[in-house]
Amino acid sequence: MAKTAMITTRVDPGLKSDAEKVLHKLGISTTEAINLFLSQVRLCDGLPFDVKIPNKTTLKAMRNAEAVRNFTEAEDAEDMFRKLGI
Repeated sequence: MAKTAMITTRVDPGLKSDAEKVLHKLGISTTEAINLFLSQVRLCDGLPFDVKIPNKTTLKAMRNAEAVRNFTEAEDAEDMFRKLGI
């Protein structure tokens, strides 16, 4: 089937640049990535990932991450599990 439909959109230049760097590492073009996304939308009959409103706990963690607060550093996985009490 011939590809003749066009999609034109405006995106943040930094977002586009960052995404293209990732896609380049994956060996695919932006066009190929968009086609993959749209194919998955059709296959899933919706978005190919969950879209949810974060709960209070998740929002707090996101805010802490953005503000670089309440972090515990660990030397390795064993140290992390020990500090978490797991």
